[in-house]
Amino acid sequence: MNLQVLTLFPEMVQPYFASSIMRRAVEKGLIRYDVVDIRDFATDKHKTCDDAPYGGGAGMVMKAEPLAGALDSVGAGDKRTVFPTPSGRLFNQKYAEDLAGESDLVFICGHYEGIDQRIVDLYVDDEITIGDYVLSSGEVGSLAIIDAVYRLLEGVIKPESLHEESFVEGILEYPHYTRPEVFRNLQVPEVLLSGHHEKIRAWRRERGLEKTARVRPELLD
Repeated sequence: MNLQVLTLFPEMVQPYFASSIMRRAVEKGLIRYDVVDIRDFATDKHKTCDDAPYGGGAGMVMKAEPLAGALDSVGAGDKRTVFPTPSGRLFNQKYAEDLAGESDLVFICGHYEGIDQRIVDLYVDDEITIGDYVLSSGEVGSLAIIDAVYRLLEGVIKPESLHEESFVEGILEYPHYTRPEVFRNLQVPEVLLSGHHEKIRAWRRERGLEKTARVRPELLD
């Protein structure tokens, strides 16, 4: 998969691709990425990328010209382009699976009050929100989406690990335990020490259902 991230703050994005599982995916050639500095496409000496909104109001809006130049430089017109925004469609696991089927994804990291609507009209395929709250940084939203998507690619994570995760079967994941058997007087459930795989599977399913009913009952509906 090829990822292009357009941002005013490349220093916020670059370390993500050099860390942990993503770093290994890059080294294996499963992920290719490019972090594009939108300011490189500003045309004035101050590298201005924002301006006051037409019609008045608080805050600033990211200008169309630098963004369009950055988008054109990565061929965004022929690639699925994502804009994380509080006013977008709610992101979930199914959405991540859909995006994981793409060979190329372009991400626009917004700031301030957002981006000029004409960029959305001309380039954006997906306006996505990662939750019902507002962030100051489009980089955080973009990286959250990227993290949910790239881990689904073949070769990044073992298939059996993906199969048992939250949301895959419509419920939340069961609780996990590791050594020691007793920690601060709390004992690992006996069934997990039994070696009886069918009982363990049933226990995990039951605990997953219990947690879903307690914290996300709407998933069971």
